[in-house]
Amino acid sequence: MFRRLPVASLLILVFVAACSGPAASPSTSASGTPVASIPGPTASPSIVPPTVVPTPSATPAPATPSPTVTPSAPTTMIVRAYFLLHDPYGEDPALVPVLRTVPISADTATAAMKALLAGPSAKELAALPFIKSFVPVGTELLGVEIAKGLATVDLTAEFTSLSPDAVWDEGSFELRARLAQVVFTLTQFTTVDRVSFKLDGKPVTVFSSEKIALDKPVTRATYADRFLPLIFVDRPAWGAALLTPGRVTGLANVPEAQFRMALLDRDGKVLVDVPVSAACGSGCWGKFDVTLTYEVPSAQWGTLRVWIISEFSGRPAAVREYPVYLRPAP
Repeated sequence: MFRRLPVASLLILVFVAACSGPAASPSTSASGTPVASIPGPTASPSIVPPTVVPTPSATPAPATPSPTVTPSAPTTMIVRAYFLLHDPYGEDPALVPVLRTVPISADTATAAMKALLAGPSAKELAALPFIKSFVPVGTELLGVEIAKGLATVDLTAEFTSLSPDAVWDEGSFELRARLAQVVFTLTQFTTVDRVSFKLDGKPVTVFSSEKIALDKPVTRATYADRFLPLIFVDRPAWGAALLTPGRVTGLANVPEAQFRMALLDRDGKVLVDVPVSAACGSGCWGKFDVTLTYEVPSAQWGTLRVWIISEFSGRPAAVREYPVYLRPAP
């Protein structure tokens, strides 16, 4: 059974440096906007054929105009899916955003839900700490309807099933976690602020044998206290690029609304270490929006870290960190 410890007694978490992440450069910025890949070596020039000199009787061919190159329209877009970042010290796994590149579509909510149902990637499953999903494998999306800020998502009945090895609070944590994943994934869009559920086309008012009430739409606030870390970084996503200067945004519920944020390079060297003030704290969730400026000699994986200072020990507590991709300033 998981429990959220009081802030003052949170264990100090030390995570493996995220610079052990993949070597390939990501294709998206912290905001999810596509960015150019790191250019590779210049291609070898092609072989030029010998020049043909026309005979005096030959009529010169008319010059062929160079074709106009029209930029191709984008074929993909970026959406976010929300999974849970494991805690190796026994605290609650907490929500974490990841980016997904999907075929471009006007129905972005459906694309995001399909990315969520596909689950974490092999890289995310193998990370330390690892990322996992509580949405059951085999769950299918039957549809998403959006009207006046309400998204109604229709899923197959597999969505209610528990995994054979479920040990999270007798199944209650696992079931509520998957609801939170869906709600956060759908409310990433400005057109959605609340979510209702259907199973096999039928409205849900009571979810599963755990009797979880869903008789009215739910929001991010419904699940914040249970499934967000005390300092929740929403942008950049886990494993996304953070340009310089780059914005870091999210929510925090920490004493006096104060915490610290640092950016480390691939060798663990601190590039930035700044104090941050959220809009609210000590029992309420407040937004934060910080711009970080850093210098690195080359593109590389780094680590974004946030934490509070324990009022009792004076040492870091509630540490949250994950990999970001750093690039030199243009």
